[in-house]
Amino acid sequence: QVQLVESGGGLVQPGGSLRLSCAASGFTFNDYTMYWYRQRPGKERELVADITSTGGITNYVVSVEGRFTISRDNTKNTLYLQMNSLKHEDTAVYYCNARILDMASDTIRVHWGRGTQVTVSS
Repeated sequence: QVQLVESGGGLVQPGGSLRLSCAASGFTFNDYTMYWYRQRPGKERELVADITSTGGITNYVVSVEGRFTISRDNTKNTLYLQMNSLKHEDTAVYYCNARILDMASDTIRVHWGRGTQVTVSS
């Protein structure tokens, strides 16, 4: 059973940093691209960053480029999001996401963690 468990959120002042983690289990982690999404208050969930299976290619939404870094440790089945120079508008629930091939049905199933709250406030 696929499980994604986020951690590392909290309250931080503007300009501060946080590192989010996502512990993955139930699938072959190093076979899949992984994603971080966020949902800001009153907004739809948006893709923040993604990273290919080997970590060789990363992509970011424009609003976080140069401030956030997505990475992964395939030996620990863990996805990370290092967030620096945090702004008020980064306040959101951050979610880990994986799109896993279900062998029985030959379809891609989308899996979400429960999320971790990040609040940027002075």
